[in-house]
Amino acid sequence: MATVLYMSVSLDGFVSTPDDFLGGSDGNRLHDWYAPGGDEAALTGDAKALADELDEIGAVVTGRRTAELMDHWGGDVHNGVPIFVPSHRPPGPAARWGYPNVTYVLDGIRSAIAQAAAAAGDRNVYVQGGYTARKAIEEGVLDEIQVHLIPVLLGDGHRLFDTLPAEVELEVLRVIDTPHATHIRYRVLR
Repeated sequence: MATVLYMSVSLDGFVSTPDDFLGGSDGNRLHDWYAPGGDEAALTGDAKALADELDEIGAVVTGRRTAELMDHWGGDVHNGVPIFVPSHRPPGPAARWGYPNVTYVLDGIRSAIAQAAAAAGDRNVYVQGGYTARKAIEEGVLDEIQVHLIPVLLGDGHRLFDTLPAEVELEVLRVIDTPHATHIRYRVLR
């Protein structure tokens, strides 16, 4: 089991535009690699293996902003795995009463990761969101980073790693080139 940040990123380091879209005319450019031409069945080879890896996760830890933008995925993301949201304040009504699969964790990222790991068992914990990833790195609870580097320059928006308190060394574990992205997996060295 590992805690893994899975994130699609533009070549200039953005994970979304300033208005929180994922780029492109349909607002989803950064995830086109996952469903080329809007068709998940078009995904083949190494790219399909990467997408299948996401279907094998055991839990999700996501930032509050991402969770709320996505309306908590209706409480069902990646085949119904539990969703943990580290936050400084209690959840809103939808998350509190409407989505039993969503847990707000008010005592920090370390606790959210621990709860997600317990729920995931021997499967990976999917970490998402720039702020959440930065906090997980700061706390030493992020094991790996899987970046899907998209061949586009968004020019502006929200950066994946805007600021970190110190330099973080990474070890390249694998690089996979596909027609729609370069997928790079790193181990976070501690």
